[in-house]
Order: sequence, then structure tokens, then C-alpha cells
Amino acid sequence: MLPKSPRPARSDAAPPAPRFLTLADVAEILNTSTAQVSALVKRRELKAMKIGGRGQWRVEVSALEAYIAQAHADTERLLEESSQEGPEG
Repeated sequence: MLPKSPRPARSDAAPPAPRFLTLADVAEILNTSTAQVSALVKRRELKAMKIGGRGQWRVEVSALEAYIAQAHADTERLLEESSQEGPEG
């Protein structure tokens, strides 16, 4: 008797999350423009890489998560500093 073959994946199952995002994808996630995301990459605030002969930019999901975490930390620090300055600011 032959072993049963594994069941095919369900058609309603979500596809795996992508590892890399386009600058347009990142802009949508951050609710900003592609130009702003491009500026973040050029200032090396957001880690990205160029791929292929046409030099298309890609951002690894983990790099975007790291950028978001750093932005939260920077904002928290900024708010903490401004609250210590007092009402005259």
C-alpha cells in the first residue's frame, strides 16, 4: 500500500508574508509618500538594497520593523526632553 500524499494547501489559506517590500509598499504601510521613503533610504535612516539591472529598491520587512521601533524610541526621547524643558519650551 502506498503512503498517503500530503493534503494540498487550502485555497483560502493566506499566502506567506513577503520578506521584501517595494518603496511603494513601505510608503503605504507608513502612510506617507514614496518620495519620503526614498529620502529615508538616501539619508540611511531606513536600510534598503538595490536589486536587478534596473536598480529597483527593496526594504526587508525586518529593516522596516527596526526603523519603526527606532522612530518610536526617538519620539519618546524627544517628548521626554521637551517635557523637562518646562512650559516655556
